[in-house]
Amino acid sequence: MSSFFIKKKGNTKVSRTDEESGRKRKGDGDAKIKGTLRKLKSRRLNEEISSDSETESPQVSKKKDVEEERFDETAQEKKLRLAKLYLDQLREEEEKAAEDKSYEAAVIAGRLQEEVLEQKGKLQRFVARNYLVPDPVDFRLLRGHKLPVTCLVISPDDKFIFSASKDCSIIKWDVMSGQKLHTVPGGRKGTEDRHVGHTAHILCMAISSDGKYLATGDMNKLIMIWDGATCKHLQKLTGHRDAISGLSFRKGTHDLYSASKDRAIKVWNVDENAYVETLFGHQDAITGLDSLGRERCVTAGGRDGTVRVWKIAEESQLVFHGHEGSIDCIQLINEEHMITGADDGSLALWSVNKKKPLCTVKQVHGVHGDSGLEQPHWICAVAALHNTDLVASGSHDSQVRLWQCGDGYRNLQALFSIPVEGFVNSLKFSNSGNFLVAGVGQEHRLGRWWRIKEAKNGIYIIPLKKQDSGK
Repeated sequence: MSSFFIKKKGNTKVSRTDEESGRKRKGDGDAKIKGTLRKLKSRRLNEEISSDSETESPQVSKKKDVEEERFDETAQEKKLRLAKLYLDQLREEEEKAAEDKSYEAAVIAGRLQEEVLEQKGKLQRFVARNYLVPDPVDFRLLRGHKLPVTCLVISPDDKFIFSASKDCSIIKWDVMSGQKLHTVPGGRKGTEDRHVGHTAHILCMAISSDGKYLATGDMNKLIMIWDGATCKHLQKLTGHRDAISGLSFRKGTHDLYSASKDRAIKVWNVDENAYVETLFGHQDAITGLDSLGRERCVTAGGRDGTVRVWKIAEESQLVFHGHEGSIDCIQLINEEHMITGADDGSLALWSVNKKKPLCTVKQVHGVHGDSGLEQPHWICAVAALHNTDLVASGSHDSQVRLWQCGDGYRNLQALFSIPVEGFVNSLKFSNSGNFLVAGVGQEHRLGRWWRIKEAKNGIYIIPLKKQDSGK
């Protein structure tokens, strides 16, 4: 019994250990299987995350690669890389500078070419086709003169207008505000000795190209010089034997040309307050004068039917014939071409190289009077935008007409008309071409043949609208 139970006990011990070892082996196998499953899952997750990251942000991986490469590069390689970047930057800057220089050179070459053409008198900018018909609502009438305005000029910077009248007064206007800045009142006859200013109708005026001097001429044979900024009287020039009918400063200088009804042209040096010389040739009273940069001037001879070009240095003159009536106004377009207007209602374009007009248009402002006794409206004033193909004419038909000069100034084409009531005694384009100024009166500047009671004495500022050149 005792041995049996002892064996049985021993067998039970062995069986327990075997069972425990079996359980342990089973548990270990399960643990290994679970561990491998976990590893597989983690690998799959890592693969999914890595694949997602690769598809979503390839730049991040590239940056990491570049950073790793830079981190791996040596000091010598880094210096070489920075040197290449610096050289590339220098090359880009040089290319940009070369482009800028070539552009500047092209601009300068264009300007020089324009200056050469301008000096030769062959510069013609085609701008007339860009102008649109202005709206009368935008017109401004500046009133200050008691009698008809006879002449006006615009300052070189287009900021001021000077006007003169049959009331012997001079007014300086501000273009932007339309306000009077200075007024030189006219005096009565017999007060010439004590009055500072004109005591007779002012017929003409001119301003120097730098705006320093303003010159005015009257029917008392006097030329007066004024300070352009303050309108202070500076000097008086005497020598003509009849009314002063035309004045012009040579561009870029203070040389003054004057024309008179005494049929003579005189040259003055305003800086020195000196008379230079007198030129003769016209057979009747001179009605208009103009000049630009060359040492020459052009004149209209009224009833003698001639236009003359005076070469001051050579002491010679060129004589041109073309109009049928009295040539009352003249304006240079450039150094080689000019436009004139006459009391036969015609406009003419001229070249200084040809004795006859390049183009003549008759009755440009129509006719007036009873049927069978019609007479053309006189051309009272002409204006030209220098070195372009745009010109204007004024009469007493209540219209200012703008014209386009054809290529080579061989024809005139009507653009449009601007309504202006009264005698248009003076016309001037601003240097920029942005506005036109008309001096208007109830009477003609040279006489009292007609009177338009509805007209207002003053100056009209007419804004000129342009369309884009690309249109």
